[in-house]
Amino acid sequence: MKKKYCLFSIMFCISISVFANVKLPVIFSDNMVLQRNTLIPVWGWADANEKIQVQFNHQTKTIRADKNGKWKVRLDAEPAGGPYELSINGKNSILIKNVLVGEVWLCSGQSNMEWTVGLSNNAKKEIATADNPFIRHIKVLHAISSLSETELIADEWKVCDSTSVASFSGIGYFFARNIYDSLKIPIGLINDSWGGTNIETWISREGFESSDEFKEMISGMPRINLDSLSKVKVRASELRIEVLQGTKLKDLNTNLFNQLSFDDSQWPMLTQPQLWEHQSLGELDGVVWLRKTVALPSLDFDKETILELAKIDDNDITYVNGIKVGSTNQWDAKRKYIIPAGVLKEGKNVIAVRVVDNGGGGGIYGDSADLKLSIGKSSFSLVGDWKFQVESIKKTTNENSLPSLCYNAMINPLIPFAFQGVLWYQGESNAGRSYQYRKAFPLLINDWRQKWSNPGMPFYFVQLATFNTTGNSIKGCGWAELREAQTLTLQLPNTGMCVTTDIGNPWDIHPTNKQEVGRRLAALALNNIYNKKMICNGPTYKSMEVKGNEIILSFDHTGSGLVTPDKYGYIKGFEIAGNDSVFYFARAFIRNNHIILLSEKVVSPMAVHFGWVGDASDCNLFNKEGFPAVPFRTDEWITVTKEEKYKIEKLKL
Repeated sequence: MKKKYCLFSIMFCISISVFANVKLPVIFSDNMVLQRNTLIPVWGWADANEKIQVQFNHQTKTIRADKNGKWKVRLDAEPAGGPYELSINGKNSILIKNVLVGEVWLCSGQSNMEWTVGLSNNAKKEIATADNPFIRHIKVLHAISSLSETELIADEWKVCDSTSVASFSGIGYFFARNIYDSLKIPIGLINDSWGGTNIETWISREGFESSDEFKEMISGMPRINLDSLSKVKVRASELRIEVLQGTKLKDLNTNLFNQLSFDDSQWPMLTQPQLWEHQSLGELDGVVWLRKTVALPSLDFDKETILELAKIDDNDITYVNGIKVGSTNQWDAKRKYIIPAGVLKEGKNVIAVRVVDNGGGGGIYGDSADLKLSIGKSSFSLVGDWKFQVESIKKTTNENSLPSLCYNAMINPLIPFAFQGVLWYQGESNAGRSYQYRKAFPLLINDWRQKWSNPGMPFYFVQLATFNTTGNSIKGCGWAELREAQTLTLQLPNTGMCVTTDIGNPWDIHPTNKQEVGRRLAALALNNIYNKKMICNGPTYKSMEVKGNEIILSFDHTGSGLVTPDKYGYIKGFEIAGNDSVFYFARAFIRNNHIILLSEKVVSPMAVHFGWVGDASDCNLFNKEGFPAVPFRTDEWITVTKEEKYKIEKLKL
């Protein structure tokens, strides 16, 4: 009995000491920036019923912690200024120094938002000349959770100078620099981004539950901690895969999978090139073997031949007739491997590819024309059925494995911290589900606005840049459809979009001209929020009129007038089609601030495409203020991602 009493005493002491000291979220620290001209939430933890006093500038607020030790006050609105000190006093005292009041912006999304100043254009010069103590930056560190968290994992607030700015978000910093140059007030940046993340990981469970599009999906995710959820998810995947393959994963002898003599006749099949998430294999992160048997005629096999495998998400090791011919650890790189002389032979040949998928899409993808075997002047397409076998399933959960994981760990703990608005750059990881992005992106915006009880929260985002992806007006293009979904999101109030088709890099998904992206985002904010009236948008399609074989286009946001930088006046990027739905490049020119289109191949035009391709860098229509025209189409004849939906496996405890 005495031992039990001692144990109870120890546990009681531990329980009451959890909040023995007043504690603040890590977002409150030296060098921080608080939002001006609004109530300023300050919150934290202490002992139950402990009296807390918060002092800032000339104001003092007192509050008692609730029975769970939580407390929150709202300081009166402050104008821009500082530096000040923020002090919190209870049984202990916390003093936060060098606090400024100004404009705070939340910078979120995937890698192009996370991309640093140190990796941007003219990095050495930008770093050497960065000396502005009124710009501050804090980086939220990567974390995931299946349940809503209350505390962030984050770096410290950093003051902008040549020793710190290299690690700042490039877009965030160049945005802040433009805003500061115009307003001359402090700017704070909360960099809450993670490269490669899909949009679904940034939306709350409650957001999904409110959506007709997603509420059935989220109902299949139990409310349990991440470790337990990961185990349930892996086991559910194992059971599904074993039924699909007809074998137990533990019984596989993968050492033979690359051999010519191996019998794969009982293996199920996938179509390649196409990500396996869109096929029978479904959502799976792990290791998968792909095998293709090719019957070859008598050829000159004594010379090197070339194997092209389009792109493989993420990594691969490739064998031909049991001989390793190459490997690549890059999800967006085209595979081209040399097959040594004498490896191929007349008759049966086997290509075996061991694919490692760490998250997101998996398998061979890209242009069908890039999936082939070339022997001299002969070419053999490898498009079509491939046999597959899952070797193993990834045991850990990553940021894209399930919905809401980044929201729970990286966004929810920020609530209710006050800021002016959101800068968002994301979408590359959702290009396979572009049509559904029409629902997902507005859902995220409304979700965050609801969580902060701020229905008018400004939300400015970057449209996908130029990138050499597959697809066009004839085949359809997921990248273009994602841009379209982003444009449609402008129907929400207090949103703005930065078009970047002219400043991207067709061969790099991370264009480094973050300076111009920051400038264009800043133009939106300066015009819409800060009453610095200026042109801040490029020409946006308004209407079309058909007259004979010509189409006449009208645009909004033409500024001082439509213009092209082409010295001959050639406007590129436009295509037109008749009722056969076949698009042809159109001659385009400016007349009376309208665009006139025609093509000798289209007698009776009906539809227009502009920039309907991943690499839209040829598009050269601007207004005189230098903002590029927004890509668009006037039809929906071919929509290649319409049936692609975000799904998770139903997880049963």
